[in-house]
Amino acid sequence: MYRLYLVSILILIFALAIVYKLTTIQWKEGEHYRKLAKIRTVKTFVVPANRGNIYSSDGSLLATSVSIYDVRFDALAPNEKIFNENIGPLSDSLAKLLGHPSGYYETKLVNARKNKNRFLLLAKDLSFTQYKKLKSYPILKLGIYKGGRIDSVREIRKHPIGEIAQRTVGYLGFDKNGMPNIVGLEGAYNHYLSGKNGKILKQKIAKGQYKPIRDDNEIDPIDGSDIISTIDVYIQDIAHHSLLESLQKNKAEHGCVIVMETQTGYIKAISNLGRTEKDSVYKERLNYAIREKGEPGSTFKLIDMIALLEDHKVDTTKIYNRKGGRITLFGRDVVDSHSEGPQLITLANGFEISSNTVMVQAVYENYKNNPMQFVDRINKMGLNKPLGLSIKGEANPFIPQPGTPRWNGMSLPWMAFGYGIEVTPMQTLTLYNAIANNGEMVKPQFVSEIKEWNTTIKKFDKQVIHPKICSKETIKKLKAIMQNVVKLGTAKKIYSKDFSMAGKTGTAQGNYGINNGDNKHYISSFVGFFPVDKPKYTCIVVIHKPNTASGSFYGADVAAPVFKRIAQKIFTDSPTTNEIQNLNQKVNKQEYSYNRYFTVAQSEKYEVPNVKGMPAMDAVPLLENLGMKVRLRGNGVGKVKHQSIVSGTPLKKGTIIELQIN
Repeated sequence: MYRLYLVSILILIFALAIVYKLTTIQWKEGEHYRKLAKIRTVKTFVVPANRGNIYSSDGSLLATSVSIYDVRFDALAPNEKIFNENIGPLSDSLAKLLGHPSGYYETKLVNARKNKNRFLLLAKDLSFTQYKKLKSYPILKLGIYKGGRIDSVREIRKHPIGEIAQRTVGYLGFDKNGMPNIVGLEGAYNHYLSGKNGKILKQKIAKGQYKPIRDDNEIDPIDGSDIISTIDVYIQDIAHHSLLESLQKNKAEHGCVIVMETQTGYIKAISNLGRTEKDSVYKERLNYAIREKGEPGSTFKLIDMIALLEDHKVDTTKIYNRKGGRITLFGRDVVDSHSEGPQLITLANGFEISSNTVMVQAVYENYKNNPMQFVDRINKMGLNKPLGLSIKGEANPFIPQPGTPRWNGMSLPWMAFGYGIEVTPMQTLTLYNAIANNGEMVKPQFVSEIKEWNTTIKKFDKQVIHPKICSKETIKKLKAIMQNVVKLGTAKKIYSKDFSMAGKTGTAQGNYGINNGDNKHYISSFVGFFPVDKPKYTCIVVIHKPNTASGSFYGADVAAPVFKRIAQKIFTDSPTTNEIQNLNQKVNKQEYSYNRYFTVAQSEKYEVPNVKGMPAMDAVPLLENLGMKVRLRGNGVGKVKHQSIVSGTPLKKGTIIELQIN
């Protein structure tokens, strides 16, 4: 009994301790454990917002988000009967959808069940249509608990027009450290495109699954806005393929093309193509147009002309001696690419034939005592600083400044023909566009507006960098000289009588400071605008390292033809909306001819009419309609001087009448 009492007392004490503990947990520590339970079983999940689309200026889709699906399989979820009866049909269905033989999938599924694999990857990157089909297959159609189907969905960005303008449109990626790396318009306008994610509370249930606690989200997601870019798909396609053709033909390393709308600064096309490891394949790898800076060569001579004319140093008619195409300054030679031809030429001719000796003499003679005056002209136009583009990665230009360590005696003459400085193609294009735009320098823009559904929430109007970079008189002269570059100068090979173009060629040696013989390379360029009278587009073409074996590595041979193809296609393939003025205005001469024709035709139906003085094109149909046969003497486009049958003669059908045409 003693032992019985002892055990009973111990049980009672244990029971009291349990009651005490339960009471303490429920009332004293209850709040703490309730919070802990909630933390471990209730979790906040992100409800991702739909990313906005990027459109071209004509409404074409450049980038959009597409849902793709991954499907996994819990091999232990289906019971043995369901699994054994449906493993064959399921394998056959998967084979039709995914491409591997039926036996491949049957072996894979059986091994997964044998190895107790509860997370077998069945299919990856399925479209919504494929995903719907897979959901209807045997076993998988039973869902997660009976069929073992585990679904996951994610979004990826797609570019419906392919790789065209890919670097500018941009993409979502990650750098080597795993940090988000968003380039192009995707990165520049990520704040608008990404929207705001929502939140939803879910509670943990069996098998590690979560279900929503309530029907509504804690915070609803806000979808991203749509970006309307300035890119025109038609012009972009022309620019892309024109550049690609030249790169392949000249076996060049890389190049870029930009087409800008002159008045607004809107970028209508931008193509950046570089050669991959496979020599014949070119892809959009880097945005050379805005991030690659270098010595522009002769295209920088436009600065010389602006400075000389605006500072009233010389006029375009000033005569210079080319001195055989070679001059020496500070022990260094300045050489023309072609030394033949007239030696005494005007400053305008020097620009047109891209004479280095003429341009260097003009700049050095007039600014050697005050080089800051020349450099100030560049600085005031803003060419010494970035354009401030919305797309990240713009390179900082370099313009040497007098009084700094990098300035020396050769700096000024070297700048005169585009060396010793560094600018990007976009910065050069912006300068030329200002001349085309009558002196107003506008900022290049890639986006015209941002929309939420059909509502515009922000517009990007023209932004003026400099209201007037030079006078109207200077602009008029420069336009005429640049037109002569195409008509008579270095770019005369691309001249066309059908449409007007103006611009400047450029050929820069990329490694002139290195004595490496056959390893030297060139950068060929052309920049200009069209049509000349009322410029609508300004365009630059820059091609790096064209093949020098054929000797055709100059800007006129490599880059200028690309410019012409772009200009020609835009104006020959695009529909025009020209309005005919004074369409209903009557011309007295035409009215007289018209009235005489019908008067003669109606009044002399039975007699040979008098057609002297009447245009042959009127006399012939009139006589033939009366049944006569007409023979012409003369070229047939003048007026009737003489008729073989006198007027008033009775008319006989089939009679031959000869008309002498003046």
